[in-house]
Amino acid sequence: MQTLTLAAGCFWCLDAVYRRTRGVTDVISGYTGGEVENPDYYSVCAGITGHAEALQVTFDESIVPAEVILGQFFTGHDPTSLNRQGHDVGTQYRSAMFYRDEHERQMFQTAIDQAQKLFDKPIVTTLEPLGTFYPAEEVHQDFYSRNPYNGYCTYIIDPKLARARAGFAEWMS
Repeated sequence: MQTLTLAAGCFWCLDAVYRRTRGVTDVISGYTGGEVENPDYYSVCAGITGHAEALQVTFDESIVPAEVILGQFFTGHDPTSLNRQGHDVGTQYRSAMFYRDEHERQMFQTAIDQAQKLFDKPIVTTLEPLGTFYPAEEVHQDFYSRNPYNGYCTYIIDPKLARARAGFAEWMS
């Protein structure tokens, strides 16, 4: 099993994609990359902690390769938008990849280099060392499945799921 820590704006979007990817065994929405211990959703959203909304995705590499997980990351948000995803603005919504070691940092850099071929504008995804990851409150875990008719799910997440299914059909359930 491998676990990657990624931030792509609101964590609800990638959570929904990864929970529908074969070989993914766990997804935890949370916060990392900041200075405050035990942040909560409201302080992170207010932009006062330095944390990003992120998630940890654990997957079985014998079923789904890391390249697919990283490909979904780059199609699940706009990695060329600095500190913004749609209406969500601030460093808490930054595009970031949090690495545990030099091997992961190199893997992330390679993924950025590959993804850059798909975008006209430069990718601004940051590579940051992984510090403490704080799981988000329970209401944020598997938000899409528990709130499928929520306006955010309908208008923001549904199109991202459609893109993921189109680009990674063989990996999606």
